[in-house]
Order: sequence, then structure tokens, then C-alpha cells
Amino acid sequence: MFKDFANVWTIVGLARDLKRDTPLAMRVAGERVVFFRDAGGKACALIDRCPHRGVALSLGRVETGVIECPFHGWRFDGAGRNCHVPWNPDAKRENLSAVALPCRESGGLLWLYTGVDPIEEPSPSQTLTASDGIALCAQTVVWKAHWTRVMENMLDSPHLPFVHRSTIGRDLSKHVGAGRLDMAFEPMPYGGRICASVDGSPRAGNMDYRFPNVMELFIDPPGKIFRLMVACIPEEEQTTRLWLLTVRSFARAPLFDFAFRWMNRRIAREDQAIVESSLPPVVPPAAEEASVRTDAPTLAFRKIYRERLLGSSVSAPRRHQAGAP
Repeated sequence: MFKDFANVWTIVGLARDLKRDTPLAMRVAGERVVFFRDAGGKACALIDRCPHRGVALSLGRVETGVIECPFHGWRFDGAGRNCHVPWNPDAKRENLSAVALPCRESGGLLWLYTGVDPIEEPSPSQTLTASDGIALCAQTVVWKAHWTRVMENMLDSPHLPFVHRSTIGRDLSKHVGAGRLDMAFEPMPYGGRICASVDGSPRAGNMDYRFPNVMELFIDPPGKIFRLMVACIPEEEQTTRLWLLTVRSFARAPLFDFAFRWMNRRIAREDQAIVESSLPPVVPPAAEEASVRTDAPTLAFRKIYRERLLGSSVSAPRRHQAGAP
């Protein structure tokens, strides 16, 4: 399970979107996952596959914190334990469990661990957890591209004056032609810090790469907080769901969200067709594509991906048949 994206915490959505008594279905790294809340309101996640006949549990209903399979009415709690098998009072329910996955809420976001036994808890940016005076605006888009190509795009500054010449790349475009752009990637415990300078002068707008799949761009006006975060969630081999998050300490009223979403959507559309055209679909080893000095951040990401994620997986659990000992 979770091929090439195993044993990591990933953002999968907003915590407020997970309602009581309503299952929430997602795909993460090729696996169907269903989220729901238990009787105490805690977020839970199961592989979205009933162990009986393999149907999607997310098509069923949630009542009193357990999810009921829509096919034969088997019921499972947030730990995957079988709570009821209709017509079979003698069923050995301890052998008929669903597969539970670690799931957390932190920083207003819903997190999933792509494995079964996390060593650490999710580590959201301090931007999301350090202040009560923060507004979080979010939206999601889907690109037909491998998540590594999408992630590289988010960490790449040299493309801004060409792809985004009328939006966020307008200022940098003034230096194209004669200027020298320098990009630095400083490894950090959470991933890395990316800094840029033009002709030796540091550029505003540093960014963080947060392992495995988040970019955080710092656009803070004086005395305020303004961050753009993008989480690149692999759904399938050639499908990536992007969560575009704007975090701000000003203009916090929800009526301002429309403007931020409009701009984020416009910027994402400028990138989409270009990134979706990338070949090969998955980022290759560095030696297989031409690269230059300003590619330092994306080359650093490739190294991290190949060393820590490529080839990773989680063993699928043994399946039990109904009535099996």
C-alpha cells in the first residue's frame, strides 16, 4: 500500500470538512481511504474497503461513531474493529476487522499517516498553530500530473517571470536578461529553507519545503502574517490534488476569502498545463535531465524523494474470510 509515499504524515484536507455522521472518501497514493468521526467526535480513517467483499465503506452510513458497510451491514469502529455482523451472531468478529490508519487534526487541517505505526506526530507549520488571530482560506484543485512534478514546480522560482509574468512573476521579470539569480537550499529538520537573490541582493519571499509534500511561501507585510501554502497530495500515479492554503493575520473576515481564492486559482491555472506536459511523468534522476545552478532547490527535492520515498510501501494486511478461525 501507498507505493512510493509510505510512512509519512500528509495533509489531506480541512478538519472542518469532516462532519459528524457523514463519511468522507479520498484517494491517497493509490489507496481508497474513508474518514469519519467516532462517538466522541475524534477523526478516524480506514482503508475504504470492507474485508468481506471489498466494497467501499464510504458508500455506507455513519451512526453513533461506527461506519456501516452498504453491502451487508457489517459495522466498524474508528480502530477498524468489527462491531456487528448481521445474521451471524456466532461470527468471530475479532478476525473480521477493517484496516485502520492513523489520522489527526492539527492546525485546522486533517492529516493522514500513510502507514500503520507512526513514530512521530504530524508537524504543521508554526504559522497554523502559533496564533489565534489567523484566518485560513483553502481551496482544492486537481492536476493530471505525478505529484513529484507538481512539488518541484512549487519549489521552483526561475519559472516565475515566464509562467507568471502578469501575476507573481511581474517584479522578477524586470531582471531577466542581465541579472544573475542565485538559489540556495538549506536543509532543515522539517525539510529545507529556500532563499533567492538577484545580483547579490536577497529577494523577499523565502519559502520552506516541508517534507514530504508542502511548500510554504513567506509574503509577510511589515508587522503582519501572510503565507501561501500548497500541499501536493498524490491520488493516483498521474493525479495530484493540490490544497491551496492562504494564511493571514489581516483581512480575516470570510468575505475576503473570495479574492484570495480567485488569485490562487489564477496562479495555479498558469502552471497547470505546463506541469501536466512534463515527460517523463515522474521526476527522473538528476543526471537524466539537463540542470543548471538555479535548479538547486528542485535537485535537493529529487534527492530527498529518491532517498526517503521512492520504493517505499506498506505491506497489505492479511485478509480474513467470514467465519474463518
